[in-house]
Amino acid sequence: MELSDKQRKIGLVVFIGGSLLISSLATYFYQIFFAKNFLVKKEDAVLFVRRGTTFDQLLEQFKEEQVINNVTSFAFVAKVMKYKDNVKGGRYLIKANSSNVDVVRTLRSGQLPVEITFNNIRTKRDLARKISKNVDIDSLKFYSLLNSPTFTKKYGFDTTNIMGMFIPNTYQVYWTVTEEELCDRMYKEYQKFWTKERKDKATKLNLSPQQVTVLASIVEAESKMTKEQPTVAGVYLNRLNVNMPLQADPTVVFAWQDFSIKRILAKHTQIDSPYNTYKYTGLPPAPINLPSITAIDAVLNYEKHKYLFFCAKEDFSGYHNFAETLREHNANADRYHRALDKLNIKQ
Repeated sequence: MELSDKQRKIGLVVFIGGSLLISSLATYFYQIFFAKNFLVKKEDAVLFVRRGTTFDQLLEQFKEEQVINNVTSFAFVAKVMKYKDNVKGGRYLIKANSSNVDVVRTLRSGQLPVEITFNNIRTKRDLARKISKNVDIDSLKFYSLLNSPTFTKKYGFDTTNIMGMFIPNTYQVYWTVTEEELCDRMYKEYQKFWTKERKDKATKLNLSPQQVTVLASIVEAESKMTKEQPTVAGVYLNRLNVNMPLQADPTVVFAWQDFSIKRILAKHTQIDSPYNTYKYTGLPPAPINLPSITAIDAVLNYEKHKYLFFCAKEDFSGYHNFAETLREHNANADRYHRALDKLNIKQ
């Protein structure tokens, strides 16, 4: 049966209307999924999502950091793409003019690593503060782990010498790394650092890797001049070999835990501490800082000589005068002390 003109017109209207509706819906959903919705006309930004963040908290974070234009559309896309119940913490790069789909894919594909660098560290508290600045860890929890006998024992250290496990360098880790995971990583780096070659050199010195680190920390504190560090290491090894007290001023400063001390006086050397190398022979029980790789290698590749003494040069260049005899050393020390007096440095 043929359709009447009226029916054909109605059918055409319905067809056109349906087509327009489908087109409108397609455009609407395309806009929701693929239109620019993040950092519109702004620069790329790094987004930090803490461990345990819920989807609702993430949306609030988007709004607070003003990185999103339309929260509702993102929530819809996230639900469709099954991201809503799979929020994972991390450090993510959100590119300017990203769509909802772009951001969901970014948040699901994996976080970017961060770099942590630590050097010039004296104490466990210093280390905890420095590392916690770049990763999402609790500095107090990290510090407490370093003071846990059970925890440090699994790495072959104790709470006194655990600092020796941390080799100063730059490492890439995830921002959401836990305190335990970070320590596991540092132990792997420690094992990687102590190659057979380095261990063999330590053995020839009659020192363990941990003892080498302790001595290197003293060398590092005595001289920042890398060319001179093997010479300084040789002095201390000579003293150890003749059972002479190391008499290292930096260990006394560490014993006092007063790092403002510039000049060691007789009263300072009276403190009863295993770190007082004027009072006790041999190495102190643990590093007095985190020595650099250069300082550790300076001990392992020390300069062979007959020096037993050294004193900072009176020109304050950072270098030292070395001596084989106490008489020579006293003359060097006298010049240095006169220079200190001239600058009115009393302590």
